[in-house]
Amino acid sequence: MRKPRDFDAELKALEDKARGLKTRKVRQLGELVVATGADTLTANELAGALIVLAETKEAGKREAWARRGVAFFQGRSRRSAPATDRDTDGAPAQSGSAQPASGRKGAT
Repeated sequence: MRKPRDFDAELKALEDKARGLKTRKVRQLGELVVATGADTLTANELAGALIVLAETKEAGKREAWARRGVAFFQGRSRRSAPATDRDTDGAPAQSGSAQPASGRKGAT
């Protein structure tokens, strides 16, 4: 006879894994906000901009944003990758740095 499955333990393990994944997602989103320099915006400004982005259905705008995002991430990886691993046909990365925390507006 087979050992019965412990559904409660399996459900608890899945809930713990889901909680961990959600925490990791939130942390990565926060890191992205800081890396892009968007941490200098107020919470209201950032929320408003994200709402506009989410509501935009124009494919052309979304594709342009996606290209800028690809360029951003390629630029970040280029700084740490050896010259032989670099993607030379990608869009040029924009240089810039996040402003110091003291320059933040309306920190919440």
